[in-house]
Amino acid sequence: MSILTKHFDTKHNTAPFSQIKNKDYFPAFQEGIALAKAEIDAIVTNPEAPTFANTIEAMDYSGAILDRISSIFFNLNSAETSDEMQKIAQQVSPLLSEFGNDITLNADLFARVKAVYEQKDTLNLNTEQATLLDKKYKSFSRNGANLSEEKKSELREIDKELAKLSLQFGENVLAETNAFQLQLTDEKDLAGLPEGTIEAARSLAKSEEKEGWIFTLDHPSYLPFMTYADNRELRKKMAIAFGAKGFQNNEYDNQEIVLKIVKLRQQRANLLGYQTHAHFVLEERMAESPEKVMAFENDLLAKAKPAAQKEFAQLTEFAKKLDGIEQLEKWDGAYYSEKLKQQLFNLDDEKLKPYFQLEKVLNGAFVIAGKLYGLTFTEVFDIDKYHDEVMTYEVRDENKNLVSIFYADFFPRKGKRNGAWMTSFKSQYIKDGVNERPHISNVCNFTKPTETKPSLLTFNEVTTLFHEFGHGLHGMLANTTYPSLSGTSVFWDFVELPSQVMENWCYEPEALALFATHYQTGEVIPMEYVEKIKESASFQEGLATLRQLSFGLLDMAWHGQDPTNITDLKAFETEQFANTQLYPDVKENAMSTAFSHIFQGGYSSGYYSYKWAEVLDADAFEYFKENGIFNKEVATKFKDNVLSKGGTENPMTLYKRFRGQEPKPEALLKRAGLI
Repeated sequence: MSILTKHFDTKHNTAPFSQIKNKDYFPAFQEGIALAKAEIDAIVTNPEAPTFANTIEAMDYSGAILDRISSIFFNLNSAETSDEMQKIAQQVSPLLSEFGNDITLNADLFARVKAVYEQKDTLNLNTEQATLLDKKYKSFSRNGANLSEEKKSELREIDKELAKLSLQFGENVLAETNAFQLQLTDEKDLAGLPEGTIEAARSLAKSEEKEGWIFTLDHPSYLPFMTYADNRELRKKMAIAFGAKGFQNNEYDNQEIVLKIVKLRQQRANLLGYQTHAHFVLEERMAESPEKVMAFENDLLAKAKPAAQKEFAQLTEFAKKLDGIEQLEKWDGAYYSEKLKQQLFNLDDEKLKPYFQLEKVLNGAFVIAGKLYGLTFTEVFDIDKYHDEVMTYEVRDENKNLVSIFYADFFPRKGKRNGAWMTSFKSQYIKDGVNERPHISNVCNFTKPTETKPSLLTFNEVTTLFHEFGHGLHGMLANTTYPSLSGTSVFWDFVELPSQVMENWCYEPEALALFATHYQTGEVIPMEYVEKIKESASFQEGLATLRQLSFGLLDMAWHGQDPTNITDLKAFETEQFANTQLYPDVKENAMSTAFSHIFQGGYSSGYYSYKWAEVLDADAFEYFKENGIFNKEVATKFKDNVLSKGGTENPMTLYKRFRGQEPKPEALLKRAGLI
């Protein structure tokens, strides 16, 4: 028996990271799959008539060991990967996708599920049970259970191929990100850059035993460079490298992969009786259909575009006046926006960063969660972790009961992918009267502490921390019976509500007073800065909205129509961006070849959900503001109807129970300064 397949004899049953070796994974996956198969076989061969308990419930509790191995392995493959782990991922991904198909295409199993489903009206199920039954039935019907044998094997082939392609896509993006470095040896090329950025570039060069300063395409290096570097040619060089990922006709090129992925997704949807991949995906979302998504996005586009055009004209005028720039290019956007923002609000990140020391911001998030939901976070040192930089916490409620284990992993490393995310190492569920508590993790890429300074966050990083922590709370406060309905297992366009609503506290003086204190003097952030943060929050919101909508519309263009005849990725993209484009096109760049959200993550046909959830979060926070941002009653309603309920009910039902009404876009448009 592998260390990964037996019960972890550790505190709170946490993962024994330090004892796991790479060589343990593959055999553990094989064993985990075999165990899960045996559990499924036991359900199928049960001589008793199919019931909710012996079929639907039994299925949901099956495969727990495999789920645990998968979550440990794939979480580490994102946060602490190596060539060896990537090879293992390539080996096990097809096995897992095949195992998934073994279940969804198992005719005898489906017959039992169908038998229970057909008598659902007489079973007297509670809401959560009814949802589980519906989801289990759909997990078959939406994955080909009603297909002929021949079509089932066609589906298997498509799924295997898609699993491989999306892994390859992600590996190519990572390889392209790592392959590029901008090494500077002349000090005057650093003009405009913040001291912290320069220091980080210097220490990267040192660690690689190279001269000067090294800048990379990783966000903590790339974004400050694009925002502050005075040297326009170097900004151009960085921007083109960033936008060319997967689009360089080399071994890491993703153009063919993208075209293959969208065509296979279309084939898969057609095979299952859906018009397009988007029709298939949206059936299980709040938005319901591509038509609704397009109407939603175009409605917002109509409101945001005039504002965006006005902001772009203002920015163009400003750059011309300041530096005689005749035509704004993509590599000028962040730079001149920052300069204009400083002129209008006299507020730059460098002024704010001293007030946002990482440890204090994190503690602020903990205190806010305490005020709202009665939670306390205590750092503990006797829980195993996968890297020295990870911090571990016990989360308890007002009665000192364990709510969750929380892992926090905040700094960039070679084996960690870009971006920020929340994930879990163990789900919450209730079985045999025991409420198994979840193990939740937040992973980010913030600036590391240096020899002279602690980790100081930009305001944008502060909101990122709160955002991921919001997802974290959704996982930690989960309180459902079935593992597949727990925590963040909700409709995709609902999952961003808990995270995005949390960001609102970053703009409130009452909340900022809890954590925004100067790292050297302890002085609370001055009120004028807070006012400016609030004012500047809607600065260029038209442009930001237009950009977000352009990504959502591109996603729908790939997935909401038949892509069979698309042969030229760049030409297709250019056509899709026509209605949202303000900057001149860069011929060396493409968006789709590194659009990991939709070609590697699970956001295909779902990118609109960021904006969709913004409507929800603005509307929800309006309710808090009407009653006080730390109002216990509103917080409890949010906890009881949203955070703890997972996917046990239709999200709109849950939302209305919390809010008393359907969400209205007015709160968002008002917050964004668009009305």
